[in-house]
Amino acid sequence: MGKILYKFTLTQEEREMLVLITKNGKHSSRKVIHSLILLNSDEGSSIKRTNKEISEFLQVGERMVERIKKRFVEDGLDYALEDKPSEREYQSKSDGDFEAKLIALSCSEAPEGFARWSLRLLADKVVELEYIDSISHETVRRVLKKRIKAMEKKGMGYSPIAKW
Repeated sequence: MGKILYKFTLTQEEREMLVLITKNGKHSSRKVIHSLILLNSDEGSSIKRTNKEISEFLQVGERMVERIKKRFVEDGLDYALEDKPSEREYQSKSDGDFEAKLIALSCSEAPEGFARWSLRLLADKVVELEYIDSISHETVRRVLKKRIKAMEKKGMGYSPIAKW
């Protein structure tokens, strides 16, 4: 199956709007780049540029040029100018029960040979204790950071900045 080439001719209104976006400094750089891609891809323009020329000049990938053109042809100008929202859904590995166990472990005595718990040690230990299948040290950091912020809001725990 051959590659689909997206060709289009901008209306005068669309062209004026895109030029205005590129000249007005109140737009995101992505929106400006998308506008420049569309302006340079316009079949009605006196200057014809290939996807390769556009990508080299704007220092973006040819694939991006093709995606923007496709979005313009299939979905319209507004959709082509905006970043496509992510459709990926993230599921949290940690729940309240796991977080409670992690916090309790972090408050316990550090393993022999260590002065205190590190994030990586905690991550390895919760997996070893089968609290969770796998977890990164970064997730452990986020859980503990969330706990510290909650304690600060409630005025719990030791605070070196406490006003006496």
